[in-house]
Amino acid sequence: MAGARRDNAGFPRPTAMSATPLLVFANCPDADCAEAIAAALVEARLAACVNVLAPVRSVYRWQGAIERADEVPLLIKTTAARYAALEAAIRARHPYAVPEIVAVPIDRGLPAYLRWLADETDEAAGAPGTD
Repeated sequence: MAGARRDNAGFPRPTAMSATPLLVFANCPDADCAEAIAAALVEARLAACVNVLAPVRSVYRWQGAIERADEVPLLIKTTAARYAALEAAIRARHPYAVPEIVAVPIDRGLPAYLRWLADETDEAAGAPGTD
């Protein structure tokens, strides 16, 4: 990136936008799918935490018909910097042609929690010799 501020290793420093914490909503068709996606996201440091919620009933229109399905919601905590990779990881593991993946910025939160979220999704934290 031309003109981007860089750290001592030459990597671009996070911008305010890339450090923005996000809450991502996704639904899975069953608990096994939800657990697998949650574990993969946390293991890859794409999410600091994923809440796998109790099943819900979804009602939606798909290909012209009203559908009903039992689904397992995920509440995923990440940062804007990790969102693109997180979305790709969900899509790669999700059986739906068009999975629900919706992100909203976290405007406020306990500062210590938001620092933890950023630390746990920091790509460098997973590099050898950094943990």
